Amino acid sequence: MNQQASALVTAADISRLAGVTRATVSNWRRRHPDFPAPAGGTDTSPTYDVNAVRAWLSARGQLPDDTPADELRTALRSHPGGGELALRLLPALLAVARLDRRKRDALAELPDDALLRWARSATADEADDIPGIDGPAYSTDMAGPLRALVRCVVVDGAEAATDVLAERLLEDTGGTGTYRTPRPLADLMARLLTDSTGGFPVSVLDPACGTGSLLTAAASAGATELRGQDILIAQAAQAAVRLRLSTSEAVISVRAGDSLRSDAFKGLTTFAVLCNPPYGVRDWGHEDLAYDQRWAYGVPPKGEPELAWVQHSLAHLAPGGRSVLLMPPAVAERTAGRRIRAQLVRDGALRAVVSLPQGAATPLHVGLHLWVLERPDPQAEPPGTVLLVDAAASKNRDLDWAAIDDTVLSAWRLYLADRDGFTGTPGIASAVPITDLLNEAVDLTPARHIRTASRQALRPALLAQQASELYDQLHQAARDLTALSAEGDWPPADDRPRDWRTATVADLLRGGALSLLRTAPAGRRTRSGELLPQPEPELGGRPTLTATDVVKHRPASGTEDLPTGAALPLIQGSDVLLTETLRVGHSPVARVVEPGETGCFLGPHLLLFRPDQRRLDPWFLAGFLAAEQNVNAAATGTSIIRVDPRRLRIPLLPLAEQQRYGAAFRHLHELRTAARRADQAAEDVTRLLSIGLTGGALLPHGHGSA
Repeated sequence: MNQQASALVTAADISRLAGVTRATVSNWRRRHPDFPAPAGGTDTSPTYDVNAVRAWLSARGQLPDDTPADELRTALRSHPGGGELALRLLPALLAVARLDRRKRDALAELPDDALLRWARSATADEADDIPGIDGPAYSTDMAGPLRALVRCVVVDGAEAATDVLAERLLEDTGGTGTYRTPRPLADLMARLLTDSTGGFPVSVLDPACGTGSLLTAAASAGATELRGQDILIAQAAQAAVRLRLSTSEAVISVRAGDSLRSDAFKGLTTFAVLCNPPYGVRDWGHEDLAYDQRWAYGVPPKGEPELAWVQHSLAHLAPGGRSVLLMPPAVAERTAGRRIRAQLVRDGALRAVVSLPQGAATPLHVGLHLWVLERPDPQAEPPGTVLLVDAAASKNRDLDWAAIDDTVLSAWRLYLADRDGFTGTPGIASAVPITDLLNEAVDLTPARHIRTASRQALRPALLAQQASELYDQLHQAARDLTALSAEGDWPPADDRPRDWRTATVADLLRGGALSLLRTAPAGRRTRSGELLPQPEPELGGRPTLTATDVVKHRPASGTEDLPTGAALPLIQGSDVLLTETLRVGHSPVARVVEPGETGCFLGPHLLLFRPDQRRLDPWFLAGFLAAEQNVNAAATGTSIIRVDPRRLRIPLLPLAEQQRYGAAFRHLHELRTAARRADQAAEDVTRLLSIGLTGGALLPHGHGSA
């Protein structure tokens, strides 16, 4: 208890503790005079006594029960040198994760001295493979944090425990600007390494591996030799641990250090490289590395660090080996890098450039590029084209990863199968001749070539057929919308709006009228009090319905990252879905599940209400759950609003009257859906017709008539 009394927490810690946003904590500080005064830190980044904060939150009913993850955070915060402690606990985490459940449970109950003896013995071998740790060192004051770690692994899983340690490591290392590559993007980058026969490289290197996201994706795709290096010891250590947790069978080697200045794998020749290089780092060693042998395509200017990473990657490839890098879009057109870009194109090292929509990865406001490179094979004829794909221009602008994958990978596979005969997709993908790229600017931005130089790829007859099919879709969507909008007779109530007696969702839950489920770590109770189901033994083969799927009314995409050991509720017919979070200015979305969604897993940030249909009509429930005045009264937060489902209110009406309202809400949902389909169909057909007219493949109406 003495250690906890001296623990200091930041505003970010308080937000995690209370389950609210940072903005809510800021509001509390400004609006409540009794909010605890800062006990340390600075004016711009104050810290607070954790016990005072807990007492304040508890008095206001804002303090959920401590979870093992919370206990581990507090133990790390309370211990002097918490960042160093977090690093030291990583080998113990691996050792605990390898035990079966029975041994883990017993471990948590050992006396302090026995627990420490186990840690010193069990981690002797683990520490050798984790950068920054030269051997086990568990002193007597580490017994409390070690026990909290064991409990966190037992209840929340090893991945969740790793995330808690990572939070503390990042604070101490000051690793701002370090971000994980999102899993859907990492998977896409890995799949671009697959060859034309479907084979995946055995060995993959990531010279700026961060916490190992890209190497994890490579392992999932089939790689069995994983090598990584990162300049931050904390990042490299995390990568080593995360890779061992996710792929125990692979040969793993992770090193700490600056790959450009001090390459830990110098002389290594590998089949593939994946890399998300540091963003905008100008001090990359330009002066020290001016005569480096890796610069086969030219010495990178100081302001072009990404071109240094490109050549570093190529230097590690065997002839015919492939590299995929995530790049800022400016690298494709900056004047300083045009000579290197020209040489990469001329020698056949650059095989493809893919532009992604904004939000695909940090920085979210920039539409990043993927560069696909191959080490030229001296025995092979240099290619005559470069594949350019503008995935940001397709109708998948809103990060529909399933559709983005289809756009990019289908173009890449068709191009690999027939590089000379690849005709591309108008406005989306094109095999651009090298001679067209080697102009004065050597601008490799996909949109500038695909939209202006794809006339040769247009096939008039095919384009006319596609336009006709899209017109048919537009006409059908317009007919559906017209039919649904014909019902405009909505009679007014009496002189005043109806005033119902209502009950909160919390009341309905207690009365058994409905159940509330969501995705969260298995076996835990949420702040709302509902007990979540245990996961099924096998998760494979079922798609996951995400919050974005519900908002955009699309099929389950199944690409959402889920916590390790998460409980995954199965969606049933007549369940009602409500998005748990929304941005200011956006309306809440609630609806009854579609027939094709039955049997899917429920993704994060979705609330699932399962009504007793003898007492509650599903569409009636959906309509009132999403009422703006209802959501506003049950929401917290400023820029990101989170709904407390238990505070939502539902009118108490007879079932027959509920069903009349339910039919009306269902009609409104169908009207809104039809309007979206018509809008998308109009967008698709006008875009295709514009491409055909401006590219000379289609003629205007009445052309050539008298």
